[in-house]
Amino acid sequence: MKYENANDVLPEELLKEIQKYASGKLLYIPSGDEKKGWGETSGYRNKLKRRNLMICNKYAHGVTVSELADEYFLSLDSIKKIIYSKKNDKNLTYIPTVMSAVQYANVGMIEEWIQCYHLLTRKDTPILLDLKDEEYIYFGVVKFPLRLIQWDGSIGESDVDAYHFNGSALPPLIITYEEGKFYSIVQNELFAALKQRKVNAYPTIIVLKGNADYKLFMKLYGKVLFFVDRV
Repeated sequence: MKYENANDVLPEELLKEIQKYASGKLLYIPSGDEKKGWGETSGYRNKLKRRNLMICNKYAHGVTVSELADEYFLSLDSIKKIIYSKKNDKNLTYIPTVMSAVQYANVGMIEEWIQCYHLLTRKDTPILLDLKDEEYIYFGVVKFPLRLIQWDGSIGESDVDAYHFNGSALPPLIITYEEGKFYSIVQNELFAALKQRKVNAYPTIIVLKGNADYKLFMKLYGKVLFFVDRV
């Protein structure tokens, strides 16, 4: 970094004021745009944003204020402030649809959408998709050819017929990629319904675990799959 003589840069009055506090000292004066907001450097602000989003989504789907306070170790008033805050992003209100998943993916929060889908829509625990496991990598939402997904055809026709098929209100498929193969992990009814209707490609989120699978996946498919950026 090039240093300048303060006599050549600063007005005389300003220089005299600075000399009162740091005469003879070497100073670094940061540019105005370098200043970070509270929590930005550590990532804490982003963590709070994600946590608050989950709280709002859970409340919207029937979880009570008391239950949320117990789960997140917050007071009832703190939960209420989060829920009713005008700063909440209304565009990220969770819905179990492809469009909602795309909105989350576009802001880098696809993990939160997956967690909401399991906890709030399917009412199960996403053991395979535990957000605390940092080894998981999420890729999507992308148009994915269903012929590449492994399936044993175990879902009966009655189960498929009972599945309410409404294209605009369906969630994306969530599949895993392990050792060079793709697997449908929890949505067999949806997958079977799509196959029965001879759907060739469908919006999909791909879950990968570990760098080895990720590197292989990116080498084979990273540049040939098209992201769904709107619905």
